[in-house]
Amino acid sequence: MEKRNGFQLAKKCYEQKQYKNGLKFCKMILSNPKFAEHGETLAMKGLTLNCLGKKEDAYEFVRKGLRNDVKSHVCWHVYGLLQRSDKKYDEAIKCYRNALKLDKDNLQILRDLSLLQIQMRDLEGYRETRYQLLQLRPTQRASWIGYAIAYHLLKDYDMALKLLEEFRKTQQIPPNKIDYEYSELILYQNQVMREADLFRESLEHIETYEKQICDKLMVEEIKGEMLLKLGRLKEASEVYRELIDRNAENWHYYEGLERALQPRTLEDRLQVYEEISKRHPRAVSPRRLPLNFVTGEKFRELMDKWLRVNFSKGCPPLFTTLKSLYYNTEKVSTIQELVTGYEASLKTCDLFSPYENGEREPPTTLLWVRYFLAQHFDKLGQFSVALDYINSAIASTPTLIELFYLKARIYKHLGNLTEAARWMDEAQSLDTADRFVNSKCAQYMLRANMVKEAEEMCSKFTREGTSAMENLNEMQGMWFQTECALAFQRLGKYGEALKKCHEVERHFFEITDDQFDFHTYCMRKMTLRAYVDLLRLEDVLRKHAFYFKAAWAAIEIYLKLHDSPLANESKEQEVNSENLSAKELKKLLSKQRRAQKKAKLEEERKHAERERQQKNQKKKRDEEEEETSGPKEELVPEKLERADNPLEEAIKFLIPLKNLAADHIDTHLLAFEIYFRKGKFLLMLQSVKRAFAIDSNNPGLHECLIRFSKCVSDHSNLSEVVNKVLTQEMQKIFISKDLESFNEEFLKRNPTSIQHQLSGAKMMSFLDSSRQEKAIAIATRADGTMRDKNVKTLTKVLESLRDGSFGTCHAQTNEYRLACHKLFPLAPAFMPLTNEDDGCFASVNHTALNHEVLSNEI
Repeated sequence: MEKRNGFQLAKKCYEQKQYKNGLKFCKMILSNPKFAEHGETLAMKGLTLNCLGKKEDAYEFVRKGLRNDVKSHVCWHVYGLLQRSDKKYDEAIKCYRNALKLDKDNLQILRDLSLLQIQMRDLEGYRETRYQLLQLRPTQRASWIGYAIAYHLLKDYDMALKLLEEFRKTQQIPPNKIDYEYSELILYQNQVMREADLFRESLEHIETYEKQICDKLMVEEIKGEMLLKLGRLKEASEVYRELIDRNAENWHYYEGLERALQPRTLEDRLQVYEEISKRHPRAVSPRRLPLNFVTGEKFRELMDKWLRVNFSKGCPPLFTTLKSLYYNTEKVSTIQELVTGYEASLKTCDLFSPYENGEREPPTTLLWVRYFLAQHFDKLGQFSVALDYINSAIASTPTLIELFYLKARIYKHLGNLTEAARWMDEAQSLDTADRFVNSKCAQYMLRANMVKEAEEMCSKFTREGTSAMENLNEMQGMWFQTECALAFQRLGKYGEALKKCHEVERHFFEITDDQFDFHTYCMRKMTLRAYVDLLRLEDVLRKHAFYFKAAWAAIEIYLKLHDSPLANESKEQEVNSENLSAKELKKLLSKQRRAQKKAKLEEERKHAERERQQKNQKKKRDEEEEETSGPKEELVPEKLERADNPLEEAIKFLIPLKNLAADHIDTHLLAFEIYFRKGKFLLMLQSVKRAFAIDSNNPGLHECLIRFSKCVSDHSNLSEVVNKVLTQEMQKIFISKDLESFNEEFLKRNPTSIQHQLSGAKMMSFLDSSRQEKAIAIATRADGTMRDKNVKTLTKVLESLRDGSFGTCHAQTNEYRLACHKLFPLAPAFMPLTNEDDGCFASVNHTALNHEVLSNEI
């Protein structure tokens, strides 16, 4: 009796997070010689110790308790809870299943098991567990909802709807009463119907329960969508007109209205927007949207009205609203003609046109016209003209932040990242309380490899007492960490770069893990639509651009470390010291001592800071008695950059990309590079086939295909089966052509693309080094027919000439640089070289531009 009461008290203390009291009760039981080896008490003591952060002791006691009472469901359940706290979900599920074998109707174990199953997306297992819970607790709301969600996620919509309807019937809600949870249940039912393509049933359902739904906007949106699906266009048009009256800036409502009205002519289509514009004279969308589809003189007329209104009232995001039109060269030329005309007229007579009479425009109108023209010419790649306009604007109004921000952007697009950072710093100095400009300034500094300056910039808005790096890591500031990783990569600080990449990876793991708390909360609060959306978001979480950038950087670094492993620093210094004179050696040793002393002081400072933080955390934990999972493994840059197997580390970052970013060709090109170094021919084939299916004409893929084919032909010792598969599959791509012919055809197929010509030229030199001169001539061709003649592509060609892709070619490299300098005189990549560092600068900027382009594509 004493043992039972003590155990129940210990269990109660654990549930109430009174861990120290729980240990006292466990000690009371175990101090009795009769119960010194009581398995369940030992397990409970281990679980309590785990909550206090004593992980090793916790495992020792739980395992001992399990050995002493292996047939106790409590011991197995506790062992599962311990595994769950360590994020070992697969092992925890095994423990829970063993516990259920001993007590099959234990509600708490079933609940815990169901949480793990939905967390791991074991949907079949989740459905079975939820069915057991429904049988045991048929009166509980969560039992019905959890079982219905299981069928919904398994796409068995009929069964999910039957369960939801049966549960709905049990809810005693008066027809005229609005209850939020009941409203959410109705809307979730309707969502399942729409996903099951039951459009008629969905419309009838929403109309039946309309009065009991809180979210009236959602009701109208569902009605409009379903009426369109059912072809009831007149009713749909009325619904969308009401929605536009409610929010005249929502572009989706206009799209729905057009689909409902089906205007036959351009005039009819325009009339729709004119009517809405008269009804909502202050609305922007009905005047902006027609610019997407009108052309010719009508476009000029509407654009003229649109621009004049926005320039007069001063609208900084005007160019952003029109940027989507820049795919159409005719519209671009019309915009340019109109705005340059405004600028010339405003300078002379303060009017948009010298031939009209009216109220004169204020000086700010000319300012915003120049601001727009600077953005316009920057978009077209005419950077000199863009700088002229923005300099004129700054000269007239030197206190406007937007002007300096744009000037920084122009220099960024030029590839002059140092100058871009300087002007962005100037912008943020005008308003030091603006967090957005502060963050942008830090981002530009990182792209210019000014890591220390960027950290100092961010420290203005981070918590005092801790470094900006640590604080931004705590806040999951992944924009900063990805840019930091790329900056360290360019600087050759691979350990620091990898540390940032791993920190980003940990953030994504934490975000995935944080969903655990919502599995019970959402069913309790009936936020079912949001819960399903959360699960679907988590399933594709690592598709996010932040993860892609961090993974891409990490894989590139690991490939670099595999190709050129870092030497031991002490050995490297010994070798270098042998070639120095006595004076130089003394100077070197003095420098090393100073560096060691500085590093030691820095390490002591960091250690003191860590101790202070740990002390504060421990104090807080003791006060609040919260459950913790122990400290994480520290990321040490020196250890990361000297990984035992860099390719295996790279694969860890690659796997999520292959699963979630399989539609991005760079995923498969990175996979190829890893498997190429591992000598995995079938996986190389898989990578190039997947990339080929996405874009068969990609220049990077072309290089991979030729390298792969050459590698296969050079290996005559492949097994018969592998060789047969490779031959069959490669014939589908090369169509029985030899590599030289395949490369020549690629060049002929892409005569106006510098990137394609560069890849073809590199492969020409790779296949036959005697054709170096011809390959260089192809790569450096930049006449007027080339469509991608910009700073980024030309810099890429210059780097290929320098990195040995075409052998030694100093004269051709210098000649090409001079030609590029004439085209883009402000681009630092093409400036005359004064020393060795300048060449490195061009390379650094090019890498930064590449990563910026990737983030824009994603």
